[in-house]
Parts: sequence; C-alpha cells; structure tokens
Amino acid sequence: MKIVLAPDSFKGSANAFQMVQAMSAGIRSVMPSAELVAMPMADGGEGTMEILVGATGGLFLETEVRDPLHRRVEAQYGILGDGMTAVIELAEASGLTRLHDDERNPALASTYGTGELILHALDKGFRQFIICLGGSATNDGGAGLLQALGMKLLDGEGAELPRGGMYLSQLQTIDESAFDARARESQFAIACDVRNLLCGQHGASRIYGPQKGASENQVEQLDLALLHYAAVIESHTGLDVANMPGSGAAGGTAAALFAFLDAVMEPGARLVMARINFDEQIRGADWIVTGEGRLDGQTGSGKVIETVCDSASKQGIPVIAVCGSVAVDQDSTTKLGLRACFSIVPGPCTLGEAMSQSEQWMQERMAQIIHLIHPPR
Repeated sequence: MKIVLAPDSFKGSANAFQMVQAMSAGIRSVMPSAELVAMPMADGGEGTMEILVGATGGLFLETEVRDPLHRRVEAQYGILGDGMTAVIELAEASGLTRLHDDERNPALASTYGTGELILHALDKGFRQFIICLGGSATNDGGAGLLQALGMKLLDGEGAELPRGGMYLSQLQTIDESAFDARARESQFAIACDVRNLLCGQHGASRIYGPQKGASENQVEQLDLALLHYAAVIESHTGLDVANMPGSGAAGGTAAALFAFLDAVMEPGARLVMARINFDEQIRGADWIVTGEGRLDGQTGSGKVIETVCDSASKQGIPVIAVCGSVAVDQDSTTKLGLRACFSIVPGPCTLGEAMSQSEQWMQERMAQIIHLIHPPR
C-alpha cells in the first residue's frame, strides 16, 4: 500500500515535518511494509521556506538584519535546489515571533529587515524570489522593505519618514532615484493565501492589527494611514493597490510588492505543490493523509487540505484528514473532497494538553485509521 503523508503544520504545536514523522510511526506500528511518501506541506505562511528548501535539496544563508523594532538580529533565507531562486519568509525578520507579547506594536513595527534579506540575496546574485507572507508583526504596507532597498518616502518638508505604519499618514512624495535597480530586474512571486484588501472593514489593520497589538484607536489610525499611503502610490505609479485582492497581506506588504516589484501572488499551497512536484509524487497512491491544526470554515479558502483534495481528485486518490480539531459537518467535508476526517484528540482536554500531546495522539490515531482502512487478515 502506498500512502502519501501531506499535512500542514499544527500551529503552536508541531511543524509539518514532525507531523509526518508521527503519522509514519503510527502507520508502521500496524503496517511495517507500507510505502510511505513524505510530503510535508505549507500554505505560504511560516514553515513554507523550510519545506521548499528541504524538498528541493537547497540550502540556507544567514545574515544580520533589523527585527520589527529595528534591533539587530540574525535571520536566514533559503536557496532552492535549482541554485537560482531565493525564498524569503517575512516572519524570519519581521514576524511576531521576534517580539515578546508586551512588545507588539504595529504602529512602530517595520518590514525593513525583510528588505535587508532581499538586499543580501541580490548581492549574492539572485534574481528570482519567492516571498512567503505570514506571521508578520507589521502594518507598514511594506514601506520598510522599500526603504531597505533604497526607496525614499518623504514627508511634506522633504524629510524621510521614520519606520513604522503610523508614519505613513505623513507621506507626500516617493523618490525612487536610489531604489535598487537589481530589484526591478528580478522576478517576485508572493506565496500567500490571504485575499484581504489593504484598507477598510476587511483590510490589514482591522482584521490583523489587533492580534499584532493594535488598540482600537490604533486600528483606525493605521487604516487611515494605509489609505493615504495607497493614494500616494496610485498618484506615483497609477496603480490602485488599495483595491487589489491580497494587497492587505502581511500588514499590507503585498501592496508594496505589487506596486514597485511587479510581484505576482500565487496561492501558497499551490505554489508549494508545484515546486515539490506533488502531482507526480502522489501518482499511484492508494491513500493520501493530510491535516492541520483545525478543520473549519476557513479550510475551503485555499488552505492545504482543500488544495491536496483538488490534486488528489484528478487522479482518483481518496483523502483522509487528521486534524487537531474538527468543526465542520459532513456536507462540508464532502464538498472539500475528503473521504473522512478525524480529530486526534481522544477526549475532553485543555488546549494546552492537546498542543503538548499532538504528536503522540497523531501516532495513535493513525494506527487506528490503518486498522480501519486495511484491517489485518
């Protein structure tokens, strides 16, 4: 029996590689001879870089950059096995994981460090980029990233804006004279499943600002600042980034990538699948097992499980989802294309218990599932 193991990470609990190992252990305890194909997945957020580099036999490079609050830290980016493509995960330099809870402040946080990672890759000769947006601590519309690449964002008196989303309301002029020409020569793909607009009720500030530490008042100020930022960009470039789907991703970083680097956004899970030759790897499989921390109404919005089911259906391969929690009905799972779905949780427990036991419970649940789909003779 050939079984493909293609889970996403269980955020806050275990990454996709760890979940693949737990799945494998559970299957092998029942069926030692099974042919297992490890295909850890991601949707463009945190962990995507590691999966792409690992699957293609690439490597990591490290350099010193600024964190969201402008402190110097060591951060890494990946080089795919083709030796030509740099993979930069925004969360590496500009993510919430760089900050303590009491340091979260999207009014001051900047994407400057992510721009420094791009600059380092340009210095190394790379001209093809995959930018993974997710887990950002920022709400600066990618302004810091542009500043790191030489863009001058000027106020009404011709002074450069300080870094941070709150200062975008003061923007009057964009000066590209010192912008790194190598960046314009490069190709940028954005790996992301977020389709929020830059501003408004479903924009970057209102939807994601609070989890980054923004107060209600700050949310309003940041939203207005991004709206003004978008108006200046449109006046300068002719591009209406405020109304481009996905422009609100990573605190509006996608808007800067669209406007000045001609970036193309691709659903993260599909981009990952294409790079790791997913369709070819699953050929001839009897089952695919996927999963994520929570199976709910968001799963059908370009997440890993939906994308795995889409690919599997083209080859007639049944898919089982094994998740931390399941909050959908049978109609929803059928619509996704799942043959069945299971929670790993064996009974009532706290969230802390569930997160600490996820790998062990995954192993146990997989053993039970194998008994079900391939009972011993």
